[in-house]
Amino acid sequence: MTQEAPSRRLVVPGIVVTVAGGAAGYAVAHSSDAAKPDDTAAGSTAAGGGGGGAGGAAAPLAKVDDVPADGGVILAGAGVVLTRDATGTVQGFSTVCTHQGCKVSSVANGRISCPCHGSAFDTRTGEPVAGPAKTPLPPVPVTVRGGDVFPA
Repeated sequence: MTQEAPSRRLVVPGIVVTVAGGAAGYAVAHSSDAAKPDDTAAGSTAAGGGGGGAGGAAAPLAKVDDVPADGGVILAGAGVVLTRDATGTVQGFSTVCTHQGCKVSSVANGRISCPCHGSAFDTRTGEPVAGPAKTPLPPVPVTVRGGDVFPA
């Protein structure tokens, strides 16, 4: 038993619908906020602002005073969670949860929390303290100079 090839009447409309759908999807995705760079996040390397300093020197991620004591701040654009303990030591951790790669969303009560499956990490060590995550958040090296936090 042989099977006939599909007719042009079936194939051409299918191609037209596929191309039109792809173009519409591209237009919507390209103009969405998710496709735009996050220039408002601390640590943005967008051009502008001049300022002195050595050529190519990294911009500060945040001011130490912007990182709450015994808490932290999420810098989504830089992919860093900055935390500060009671003694003033600032540490950096990745914003990517080690369970399934979601982005952590909040820092409160000594915990960095992931909204996807309830994992939580200690703000001092990055070690998991709740949820399904078994691996600590990867450290992100940072250094403090003159009241500012810089990538190390």
